[in-house]
Amino acid sequence: MKFEHGDKVVINHSGEVGTIVNFINKDMAVVDVDGVKFPVFLDQINYPYFKQFSKKAEPAPKPKTYIEDVKKEKETAKYKVGEGIWLALLPVFDKDVFDDDIVEYFKLYVINQTETAYKFTYWFRLAGETDFELKNEIDPLKDFYLHDVQFETLNDNPRFDFEFSLVKPDKYKADFFEASLKLKPKQVFKRIEEMQVKQEASFSYILMENYPFKPYVENDDLKRLAAAGFTVRNQKEQARSVVDLHIEKLVDQHHKMSNFEILTLQLKTFEKYYDLAVADHLPQFIVIHGVGIGKLRDEIHEILKLKREVKSYINQYHHAYGFGATEIYFK
Repeated sequence: MKFEHGDKVVINHSGEVGTIVNFINKDMAVVDVDGVKFPVFLDQINYPYFKQFSKKAEPAPKPKTYIEDVKKEKETAKYKVGEGIWLALLPVFDKDVFDDDIVEYFKLYVINQTETAYKFTYWFRLAGETDFELKNEIDPLKDFYLHDVQFETLNDNPRFDFEFSLVKPDKYKADFFEASLKLKPKQVFKRIEEMQVKQEASFSYILMENYPFKPYVENDDLKRLAAAGFTVRNQKEQARSVVDLHIEKLVDQHHKMSNFEILTLQLKTFEKYYDLAVADHLPQFIVIHGVGIGKLRDEIHEILKLKREVKSYINQYHHAYGFGATEIYFK
């Protein structure tokens, strides 16, 4: 549950601060404001420090404008972030036996500081295992509550993975954008200390500055068309952090193909996505080759031995792919 008995909360529509004294059900609580108790929906309350951190000075009077002249203004001031999409961690503090402030858990928010709406898929992983997964959309200039993360999970190598795509597809923009964030306890401790010194309510990490355009590739035919005055756009495949080489994922009519033809196509596909991963400076690349007799896996490992960009690679048990995938790490 997002709130607990005894939490200090602020009523969104009135700005009054009260205390949760009871829960009616999973959607409603009883709040005490200056001795007056009344029920309220949980989505109509929030923590007081959100109000404190988002409070703005009263704007100076503006000249009269017509409705068609009014531009959409950014609503966010809850978090100290710039343009782009961010992951914000809002620490929730408690007291220890010495009455010192300690972080009990973090509230996680994804913040959209752009004028574009996005679909997103989010995975929270601990020690390589998926602990939480969410698919949703985030509107322009809005924030989206993800979930709570306990403070002690910092010792379990937490990793936050995102895949963003446009709600309204654009033929010139990429099909998706992947972002990944790994946190180490020492780094988080430092950010918390900086946050307290600056008297801020949260700290944030950038996930995406600008949604990418589709990459383009030129060939001789395109150059000749361009020289003749035509506007040409030849889009190449986009880099992915995971590629599945099972033949049914690559081609529909594979039943008439020989084993040699299948292996050749799989290796060509691997080389293509490997090169894209290197070109896009991905830190990690996973290739799904299956188990079988290990022929495709062995061929890929032989290729990787000759790649200068490879820091290491390993074929170990993976919670999503079993032993049928090799994880590649770049320098």
